[in-house]
Amino acid sequence: MRATYRVLSGLIALAVVFQAAVVAFGGFGFIRELDDGAVITADSDAPNPGPMLHAIGGTMVIPLLALVLLVVSFFAKVRGGVKWAALLLLAVAVQITLGFAGFQLPALGLLHAANAFVILTLALLGVRAAGAATPAASDETTGDAARV
Repeated sequence: MRATYRVLSGLIALAVVFQAAVVAFGGFGFIRELDDGAVITADSDAPNPGPMLHAIGGTMVIPLLALVLLVVSFFAKVRGGVKWAALLLLAVAVQITLGFAGFQLPALGLLHAANAFVILTLALLGVRAAGAATPAASDETTGDAARV
């Protein structure tokens, strides 16, 4: 279960990087279209896949991974694992809220971007925590509590 915890945390970290990449892809795509003289409306013929991929990743994939991570954290015996998973799920909930609210108040996009780094950091802390040896495992294998 520790390996599952570590893999899920790593997948969330990778998903955050993917999110940044597709939002940049979408932004540059819009800029190119505008520079070419296009008028972008909701009825545009060629939809830009960047925002769609960002929305799918942010509203479905990452929340599902974070929820599964929280469930796994109760069984994984990772020191601080439940705490990191719960904080991560909370940060993901805040991220989704900021994402939707940003359509009404675009300045919230700044917080949305900053919170992505919070999610990335929490996911990497989860990877690190799952990779660390637990004191109980060290005691059993060496029989020496001083080495922990």
